[in-house]
Amino acid sequence: MPQHTLPRPICSHCDGFPTVAITTGQTTPDGHRHTITADCPACHGTGHTTPTRTDTRVGV
Repeated sequence: MPQHTLPRPICSHCDGFPTVAITTGQTTPDGHRHTITADCPACHGTGHTTPTRTDTRVGV
């Protein structure tokens, strides 16, 4: 039986591209560029956000 799962919301800060490679401008002796990676600070590199928890009160 197929299982239906709801899609997780995409991070609004990085639009689903959570990790980027940034060149430092330096090259290694064999000609490759030095790069560093940076993760999105909002989603911590996952690309998705967790839905905010809503507290509901039942009754009075």
